[in-house]
Amino acid sequence: MTLNETEQVVTRFAPSPTGFLHIGGARTAMFNWLFARHHGGKALLRIEDTDKSRSTQEAIDAIIEGLDWLGLDWDEEPVFQSKRADRHAEVAHQLLADGNAYKCFATPEELAAMREQQKADKKPMRYDGRWRDRDPSEASEGAPYVIRLKTELGGKMTVTDAVQGEVSVQNSEIDDFILLRSDGSPTYMLAVVVDDHDMGVTHLIRGDDHLNNAFRQLAMIRAMGWKEPVYAHIPLIHGNDGAKLSKRHGALGVDAYRDMGIMADAMFNYLLRLGWGHGDDEIISRKQAIQWFDLSGVGKSPSRFDAKKLQNLNGQYIREADDDALVELSAPWVEAELGTKLSVSDRDLLAQAMPVLKSRAINIIELASNSLFLYKNRPLDLDEKAQLLLDADARQLLATIHSKLIDLDDWTLEATEERVKAIAEAAELGLGKLAQPMRAALTGSTSSPGIFDVLILLGKEESLNRLADQIK
Repeated sequence: MTLNETEQVVTRFAPSPTGFLHIGGARTAMFNWLFARHHGGKALLRIEDTDKSRSTQEAIDAIIEGLDWLGLDWDEEPVFQSKRADRHAEVAHQLLADGNAYKCFATPEELAAMREQQKADKKPMRYDGRWRDRDPSEASEGAPYVIRLKTELGGKMTVTDAVQGEVSVQNSEIDDFILLRSDGSPTYMLAVVVDDHDMGVTHLIRGDDHLNNAFRQLAMIRAMGWKEPVYAHIPLIHGNDGAKLSKRHGALGVDAYRDMGIMADAMFNYLLRLGWGHGDDEIISRKQAIQWFDLSGVGKSPSRFDAKKLQNLNGQYIREADDDALVELSAPWVEAELGTKLSVSDRDLLAQAMPVLKSRAINIIELASNSLFLYKNRPLDLDEKAQLLLDADARQLLATIHSKLIDLDDWTLEATEERVKAIAEAAELGLGKLAQPMRAALTGSTSSPGIFDVLILLGKEESLNRLADQIK
């Protein structure tokens, strides 16, 4: 099926709210959103919450929060599948009235015996159609029943998939599956088809683990005489070892990566490039993604999720990001570490330090951590490595440095560097021999931005006082 020129593209993302927004689900949501935006269509959200035993409001909130974080907006209010059970049942009864479905009165015991016999005979285990052509009057009065779709018996069914190409199965492999359970509740298969039709979905972009479902759903669509959607089943995401992505590969939800300090735009870019490409482009803006995205760029093979590549990409995004935006992102982490709100002057200092800080950081947590030295109270609490570094010889060097810097009026990057290098040359030492004890004394750590950047950010008075504290 192809769209005519006047038909609007409509896509949907339909998560089950049983947990966080999975990495794979996030990418599926992005592909649906991008395809709709590229074609000037509509992107819709449907919450498939019919499994009341597993669906939770907490999970719904987590999924929507994750989608919001990725910057995915939807063109209508979310549809909740659980509120549409009457409509699902209506379609099942229409199929029944049209002769495309039938009542099945087989008991659970009969079905269990049927499966055992099929297993013993080494035959595929599927419903054998025993009530397909029987009259419902043969059943006991008031006996419970399910409604099953009457599928085609001969030939084959072919799905022309926008990613996978033509995929066919024999109709004999598609049994007469259940539409309505004996309690009148709709099955997943029925609800999905009805909702997609009623929402006007034109393109079904989803994981290829749903490819087998497409044949059953297409059978129902044809029985109703509805227009068929375009199917696009995208390969799943695997771990960097090639195995299906699982907990052993690390965090699985986008919320976890957000909490690890990954920027939303970096995650968007990384997930976009998992299974989709545009030439050799690696850094792709959201605007470019909308402009370029189409299903022809989706590969047929599973992609591999590599957390290190994500961190590296995130570092590139941090280096290119606006300093004020990075202050907004990192300030909450800094405040959490300090246990207090940053003042206006504290934020100004963070903004001033940002060009230096962002050149080294690969995530927002690291960015925030590297700024903490700016807000420490004197005398500094030195970490273990810094304490070991400041032995008697190192403290003697600090005393020399302090005495040579105290009369430096031009407290600039160039002037402080020139003065410290002169001290190193006079002592016949490499610059690192001075920089390391200075770093320990000024930041309380052996890791920090460049030592001359630290001097400038702290200012002359604070720098000299911190050096003096350690000399004592």
